[in-house]
Amino acid sequence: QVQLEESGGGLVQPGGSLRLSCAASGFIIDHYAIGWFRQAPGKEREGIACISGSGAGTYYSDSVQGRFTISRDNAKGTVYLQMNSLKPEDTAVYYCGKKKYYYCSKEMLNTNEDWGQGAQVTVSS
Repeated sequence: QVQLEESGGGLVQPGGSLRLSCAASGFIIDHYAIGWFRQAPGKEREGIACISGSGAGTYYSDSVQGRFTISRDNAKGTVYLQMNSLKPEDTAVYYCGKKKYYYCSKEMLNTNEDWGQGAQVTVSS
């Protein structure tokens, strides 16, 4: 049974940083790309980052490019999202999602087979 559990959310001031973690289990993690997406109240779901099974390939949405970094530690079964220079518009529930394939691309940012319960990130002064 695929399980994904996000952690590390919270309240941060504009310009601050947070690191989200996604603990994955129930499947061979290095066989699949993993992504992060977010959903803010009243807005559509937005795929923001994706990393290939080996970690060699990473892709980002324009909205987070240069500020967020996705990484993974397959030995620990964990995927991370380092978020820097946070803005109020980054406020959302953040989810990690398992992709269908080993690779990912910018076109695949919004497609996920499974996802976790989400972690709230609030950027406010």
